[in-house]
Amino acid sequence: MNPPPIDSISGPALVLARGHFNPDRAKTAYGLIRGSERFRILTLIDSQTKGRDAGEIVDGVHRGIQIFGSVKQALDELEQHPEYAIIGITTPGGLLPDYLMAEIEQSLEAGLDIVNGLHQPLSEIPGVQEKAAAKGARIHDIRRPKPFNELKFWKGSILEVQAPRIALLGTDCALGKRTTARWLTEACNKKGIRSEMVYTGQTGWMQGHRYGFILDSTPNDFVPGELEDAVVRCDRECRPEVIFIEGQAALRHPAGPCGAEFLCSAQAKGVILQHAPGRKHFHSMEHLPFEPPPLEEEMELIRHFGSRVLGLTLNGGHLEKEALLRTRDELASRFEIPVVCPLEEGVEDLLPAIKNFLDQEGNN
Repeated sequence: MNPPPIDSISGPALVLARGHFNPDRAKTAYGLIRGSERFRILTLIDSQTKGRDAGEIVDGVHRGIQIFGSVKQALDELEQHPEYAIIGITTPGGLLPDYLMAEIEQSLEAGLDIVNGLHQPLSEIPGVQEKAAAKGARIHDIRRPKPFNELKFWKGSILEVQAPRIALLGTDCALGKRTTARWLTEACNKKGIRSEMVYTGQTGWMQGHRYGFILDSTPNDFVPGELEDAVVRCDRECRPEVIFIEGQAALRHPAGPCGAEFLCSAQAKGVILQHAPGRKHFHSMEHLPFEPPPLEEEMELIRHFGSRVLGLTLNGGHLEKEALLRTRDELASRFEIPVVCPLEEGVEDLLPAIKNFLDQEGNN
């Protein structure tokens, strides 16, 4: 059975997060619970939090998304039948964990398509493709590289783009850059500033953003071109006043340095920099002698690329709320730019700085 075009994949879905529905391991699930235009999330599967509302766990907002302990229980009790089962967790190296296979097999037995955003293709695991075919289901391994003849090479058409670009960078990975980019796009549109977001990861695609590519499944030589193509198409087709670009990892992350592409290839002259003041080591690297860089150094590095930091956003992990807000005020005073905590207070306080940046870009 031939897979459908990737952008035709859409519909009601359940999310698999067995035993790992937490901010560190369920980034995809958290993003989908917060919102998706591609999938309507009916439920989440997690035996440890079953019976609770998924939205209340994510950010304290009741969304009517009940958590069930198993796929079978969900299918027995849901009023609407899902069409897709989405793997909602991330793993080291993007490997498919054995503990998820029982839920995947239950989903296939019910005829659900599987949407897999991990690096390891589910379709290559022995027997899985046959089980899917027997039930009329499909496997969608969305992190597979594009066919070679579809890849774009950078050619300089970024210079024709009219909309200023703002990149969401971070001093580490797993900070919430995508969520902040999505919220800034929504906040600007609500204020009458026509905005679009370019995604660069699998969850951004799952959430339904129209323009972007999956950076870490793209051969390195083609990353600048794929990024340029997404930004150029967004600008030509939507004519936004600003384009927010979802960042990945960090400029100086030793396991996956990333960010120069957004500043050089996409020519993003504005940056919102995300930071976790409570982290003493890079995410998941507590056993190694690598620390996130000081903000002063990172901001200076960004200036050397010809871009500037418009504001800071803070991830409050490892800090009590009082300490987080105190840090926010200290950083705002030190750098004289807006500093916000998106999860705790939203992103609206960044909008005046963004509007000022757009005014300045429009005069250049």
